[in-house]
Amino acid sequence: MRRRLDRTALRTTTVVAATAALALALGACGGSAGTGHADGGGKGDTAPTVRLPHLAGQKVQVTAVWTGPERENFVKVLDEFEKRTGATVDFVPSGDDMAGFVGSKIAGGGPPDIAMLQQVGVLNEFAKKGWIKPLGADARAQLAKNYSRGWRDLGAHRGTPYGVYFKASNKSLVWYNARAFDDAGAKVPKTWPEFLTTARTLSESGVAPVSVGGADGWTLTDWFENIYLSQAGPEKYDRLARHDLRWTDPSVKQALTTLGGLFGRTDLLAGGNSGALQTDFPTSVTQTFGGGDTPKAAMVSSADFAAATIGQTKAKIGTDAKVFPFPAVGAKSPVVTGGDVAVALKDTKAAQALLTFLASTDAAKIWARAGGFVSPNKKLGQAAYTDGVMRTIARALIAAGDDFRFDMSDQAPASFGGKPGQGEWKDLQDFLKNPKDVTGIQARLEKDAAKSFGH
Repeated sequence: MRRRLDRTALRTTTVVAATAALALALGACGGSAGTGHADGGGKGDTAPTVRLPHLAGQKVQVTAVWTGPERENFVKVLDEFEKRTGATVDFVPSGDDMAGFVGSKIAGGGPPDIAMLQQVGVLNEFAKKGWIKPLGADARAQLAKNYSRGWRDLGAHRGTPYGVYFKASNKSLVWYNARAFDDAGAKVPKTWPEFLTTARTLSESGVAPVSVGGADGWTLTDWFENIYLSQAGPEKYDRLARHDLRWTDPSVKQALTTLGGLFGRTDLLAGGNSGALQTDFPTSVTQTFGGGDTPKAAMVSSADFAAATIGQTKAKIGTDAKVFPFPAVGAKSPVVTGGDVAVALKDTKAAQALLTFLASTDAAKIWARAGGFVSPNKKLGQAAYTDGVMRTIARALIAAGDDFRFDMSDQAPASFGGKPGQGEWKDLQDFLKNPKDVTGIQARLEKDAAKSFGH
């Protein structure tokens, strides 16, 4: 039964029903085209569904963390906004430290007009500081029409709507090289013990089983969160996310010990532990699919947006590059979601118009067609997704309604869950370096969390 989301719990509930459907669908993905809704999605549907003002001569600066193919696809969305309004849009990359980037721009008196934030915690911090502006009437109308209550609440602070979740992600997936699996006789695992068995089978065949992008600390938080949610359960997940549960809790020790069963086996990691710490996220994907007949790794745990990077290789999604749900560590496979929320740092007509556009099916459709994208916009027709794998993932996300758990680190203050070289990112990188030091890492995680949460 769907329950009303609670702000004090940071709007997190669990995906259970969608998990089984996703597992079944991904097993046969490659799929046929879906049926679009009447108001958006099909390739032949080009009629605008949202009216935008004429903004000739006005400029909008947008910042986001996206680089490479993700940036290229987002710029296609911005190009369409320029075409419809006459405004000029300038994209500025923020780097991974979005909070630090925006803070420095505000201190210097020149913040961008729009920021695409990745963390709920950062949105709340910015709202408390008065750095972001409430959504205008047109953007709120698009949200009410196109988004479920859960996604609307995630973009609000104390009941005031500030953000539009333009891009969502399922962060509980494992992408794998189909040929490497076939050559090794490896089976797609459903449980964590089966996952480790599959990894050993791949290692014995001469291919490094798992590619880990440890140079980007956020990838390690995803590993931990999936294991913790499945093993400890949703209630403890919520409590740890709020820091109502200490990181020295036995449940955290159990999850880190489980993860150490993988990170402690250098033969199961591409490049070993030191190599994983020097591998960034895009490289962790390309070394799984970009090596032709001799990939450097057979699997990479990643969200659906890995598809954008896979698209830059010769691997074909659904044939060469396949995906399965993150294996069940406890009773059920986990489903952790993430997302990028657009907020206005300046209350201008152009900034509000862009937020309105991003909340529409028109904008979502552009990136959906380009690939490597999933939208929380429930009115976006499934036919907009030209790839069967992404269509399946998107269908499961929409079917979940308000029943999802958001990325734990993204709910935390940025100083703990959202900055390179510090907090949880750094602590888990230290864990990857020395997976035997479970107790020491727990102590550091607790110290950093208590400082950031003010406890």
